[in-house]
Amino acid sequence: MAPIHLALSTCPNDTFLIHGLYSGAVDARGLDLRLHFGDVQELNEGLRAGRFQVSKGSYALALQLGRTCRVLRVGSALGFGVGPLLLARPDWQPDEVPKRVLCPGADTTATLLFRALYPEGSDLHQVVFSDIMPALQRGEADWGVCIHEGRFTYAESGLRLVADLGKRFESAAQSPLPLGGLFAGPELEEATLQTLEAVLADSLRYGWQHRNEAAETMGRFAQELSRDVMDQHVDLYVNAWTADLGEVGARAIARLGDFAERAGWMDPSIGRPTILSGPVPL
Repeated sequence: MAPIHLALSTCPNDTFLIHGLYSGAVDARGLDLRLHFGDVQELNEGLRAGRFQVSKGSYALALQLGRTCRVLRVGSALGFGVGPLLLARPDWQPDEVPKRVLCPGADTTATLLFRALYPEGSDLHQVVFSDIMPALQRGEADWGVCIHEGRFTYAESGLRLVADLGKRFESAAQSPLPLGGLFAGPELEEATLQTLEAVLADSLRYGWQHRNEAAETMGRFAQELSRDVMDQHVDLYVNAWTADLGEVGARAIARLGDFAERAGWMDPSIGRPTILSGPVPL
């Protein structure tokens, strides 16, 4: 079988998901998987360019790719209270008009939410997500849209919360927020993708059963994070919808699509991403 290039982020939720496979504890069921790791925007760019057969990416990008983008039912980051936070520099005053705003990538769901909820516009700059909080601390920007572990550490960094963008979406859509998922292009057969789903489900179960072991893999990719922050990250972003999107996950993706369409983020004529038929094979 030809190798399958599978790209994932270095964030704890993805390295937790892949630990069983990465460590060799989980059988690949005959698939020749070649793992790649990168920043979320780097993965989005690779997905858009067709660099990987299967890649983690932002649901905001999947909506722009339309019906040719196939969504695996395993591996999504989706839930309540998981969304990006809009943070301000330490000396920010509520009556100030923000000038320079940092976002973690042009194709990210974080940028979609900011553009939709703050359409009046700002001087928007895209940077690597891990650079946003330090830049705010140094006063190099007024606002920053922060993702991942920033939710747990922003207060101790002296930053101020402007808005929880995820909660604003959840309130408007009455739905959990789909942040990112695993997406495939058209070249792989559905049967192959279903086998991959089963392998990833095996790996996820192994991670849940061996959390201390999985923490070693997470720490290898996120050396700057404490075990406590990594565990908080997994507890928040890895849940039942990571194991299988199910009907709630499919509905959440549809509602994000409605939200994005109203914001002018996507072209309605290209259709919506296609979720693989279920349930996830065991």
